[in-house]
Amino acid sequence: MKRTLFLKALSFFIAAVFFSFSGHAQDPPKSPAATATGKIGDANITINYSSPSVRGRKIWGELVPYDKVWRAGANTATSIETDKDIMIEGKKLPAGKYSIFAIPGEKEWTIIFNSETGQWGIKRGGEANRDPAKDVLSVTAKAKKSDFNERLVYEVNKKDVTLKWENVEVPISVK
Repeated sequence: MKRTLFLKALSFFIAAVFFSFSGHAQDPPKSPAATATGKIGDANITINYSSPSVRGRKIWGELVPYDKVWRAGANTATSIETDKDIMIEGKKLPAGKYSIFAIPGEKEWTIIFNSETGQWGIKRGGEANRDPAKDVLSVTAKAKKSDFNERLVYEVNKKDVTLKWENVEVPISVK
């Protein structure tokens, strides 16, 4: 009797679990996690970011406004880690891990390296979740037109880190 009752309860539990998961297949994330790695000089560089897609939207100047701080990706703040001191646009960035923020402009961007990492990229009001008191370095880089990129991509090349999305790319000199 106890065994029968136990088997019925177990069958009910298994059926409940099965039906709660069936038909609820996970949609792929709209901004999947991505990583760019590479070596510039002796430094190993890793960039962790979430990669949003264009999905028919105008990105620069609309979805991402000009002249406002942007989290440089989606979801959590984009981060960069280097195991050696590096020179970014001629300015020293000590070895370590930093969040990357950007202020896009039509021709020139400000790239900001901030010592706070791991935070969600935006606050409730929609502005970037950046504490300016924790900024370590700010540099400027020239934006240029590029071939179309549906997804935001970072590349670590031999002489730079490049952000590409929609019809813009921003190479940031690194030595």
